[in-house]
Amino acid sequence: MNVVLLETIEGLGSVGQEVKVKDGYARNYLIPKGLALLATDKNIKAFKSKIEARIRSEAKSREHAQKLSEQLASVTLRFKAKTGQEGKLFGSITTSDIFEQLEAKGFEVDKKKIHLAEPIRHTGTHEVDVRLFPGVVASVKVEVVPEDAAD
Repeated sequence: MNVVLLETIEGLGSVGQEVKVKDGYARNYLIPKGLALLATDKNIKAFKSKIEARIRSEAKSREHAQKLSEQLASVTLRFKAKTGQEGKLFGSITTSDIFEQLEAKGFEVDKKKIHLAEPIRHTGTHEVDVRLFPGVVASVKVEVVPEDAAD
């Protein structure tokens, strides 16, 4: 089934693009959620202005995400944590901790967009990806130091 995407869907396509998907995926997910519409001449004509508005809106969102990505690249988050032998933490640094520090520094980032393969459990400097927009990923430095370390 051919559909026209009303939103960018990672791995499928971008706004306004006509793509071929399985019938069930279109009928049960894309169309009911307002992510796509059937690619008929009538629908394309009726929603042409809506699609163009979404394309403009997405371009602004991408531009905003790129600016935020540049700002986040210069940020270093510092965490003090209790440590045991060989720099292993008692506990871990999670996406929630990173989200709270980013928020405290004035960055508005969705907590779900912070990507950690696994929680940070050792001292040192770590790179954490923040997926701001499809194709726009910011890398934030996270520095973990022992609690008794001097500033």
